[in-house]
Amino acid sequence: MREQLNNNPMAQLGLVAVLLVVGAFLFISMSGGGESESSKGEAGVSSPATEASLGTAVEGETAAVAGSPVEAIPPPTVQPPAEVTEAWKSGATVALLFVREGGIDDHLVRQATDTLSGMPEVASFVVPATEIARYSAITGGAGVERVPALVVLTPKDVADGGVTASVRYGFQAPQAVAQAVIDAGYEGPTLAYHP
Repeated sequence: MREQLNNNPMAQLGLVAVLLVVGAFLFISMSGGGESESSKGEAGVSSPATEASLGTAVEGETAAVAGSPVEAIPPPTVQPPAEVTEAWKSGATVALLFVREGGIDDHLVRQATDTLSGMPEVASFVVPATEIARYSAITGGAGVERVPALVVLTPKDVADGGVTASVRYGFQAPQAVAQAVIDAGYEGPTLAYHP
């Protein structure tokens, strides 16, 4: 076989073509099929959660991922920790920082959230990524995809019955963390953006 490859240019061309096809397949499958991921910034504000999901177990919710079909998989019955639920019910702006232990940017964001301790009506919690499942009623509705993630819940009196949350990923300066909390409590008029 080796002698045939060395002496036959058509066999060499065929082998190169097969290797290119296999290499392209491996490249596409390892890169996620061409999906792009933003490295930082705000994921936006979402409001699929309700006040009931903070106070009681989440039942019967399903989620779709960018055009994929929705499967009717019964979600686990999960309730956020009582201290988070009570903080939100008291009217505070709740800031949840999900971090991976040992991550450099996770450590820096944790330091940046220390500024929240001096802000009135703010309850902040630092949660290791290994415990994110305990907060699935919040993280699922907000669409948390990776850590570090700063999730800020709009205060109950501003939320008008529904729970809204903003998500910011990656390193956040102390000013950006404080601004996310201030923005969550904003009650003034907003203008639509039309590019």
